[in-house]
Amino acid sequence: MKKYAPTMVLLIIIVGLTVWSFQSGTAAKEGTPSITSEGVIILLIVGLAAGILGGIIGTGGCSVMLPILSFWLGYPPAIAIGTTLFAVIFTAISGGYGHLVRKNLDKKTTLWLGVFGMIGVIIGSVLFILLISQAAILGLILGFAFLLPAIRMVIEGLARKKKPQQEGNTIPGSVKAKGAFGFIIGILTGLVGLGGGYALVPGLIYLFGAPVYITMGTSLATMIPLAIVGGGIKLAGGYVALGAGLLLATGTIIGAQFGAAIIKKFKTTTLKLIFGIYFLYVSLKFIFGYFGINIW
Repeated sequence: MKKYAPTMVLLIIIVGLTVWSFQSGTAAKEGTPSITSEGVIILLIVGLAAGILGGIIGTGGCSVMLPILSFWLGYPPAIAIGTTLFAVIFTAISGGYGHLVRKNLDKKTTLWLGVFGMIGVIIGSVLFILLISQAAILGLILGFAFLLPAIRMVIEGLARKKKPQQEGNTIPGSVKAKGAFGFIIGILTGLVGLGGGYALVPGLIYLFGAPVYITMGTSLATMIPLAIVGGGIKLAGGYVALGAGLLLATGTIIGAQFGAAIIKKFKTTTLKLIFGIYFLYVSLKFIFGYFGINIW
């Protein structure tokens, strides 16, 4: 039970902040739908699902939460991006800690990715403000950029062939390469809120030959400083619906622990198939979205 104590403390803090935000009226955000009792349940469930998936495949859950807020719940794109990135702060802390106690991450790689990633987040956040009207084009670029790795993961997951896999508890590669990669991830995170696990996971696996399980934990842990900086900037800029963000965070904190706990129950090929299909879905959603076609 001791290993879950920090998560419980974090959960209590979030619940307290949620209650405070609704009582003080700060939960409401101009231009966003009002949160009904049904909306509370929906946001909690969405957060829970994002946390579980994020804990398993190493993402912060933005790719799950952002489309739902934007396409289905009616939040403006800028608010959807800011709110989900804010919620990811707590997903990453919960899931990253869960992987840390299970030794599913490379601490040195996390440090290099995180430090240079924070610099990138600041630059990406400035670009976010300048290019917010071009969000559709940015989504199109991201969709095409990650279409190839998504297809590759699906093919390898379906093949089920046993081929040599990188083993161990460390991620190969020079510190300069990791720093540069973290910087790019930071820009993507600050710009569209999807750069974290969406790009970190395939990047670490295919560019650095990282072990799959270590990739998941390292990705989530790296997202902690990136989400804090990026989410904090968007909160200060008025791009976060606080009530919705805190409800999502409540669900993600719980879900991320489940994901981190069950990750090693999945085979490597199964994991690749899961996040390959997931990334393919997100890629296609943004590509079709640019042309005005919304897929489920």
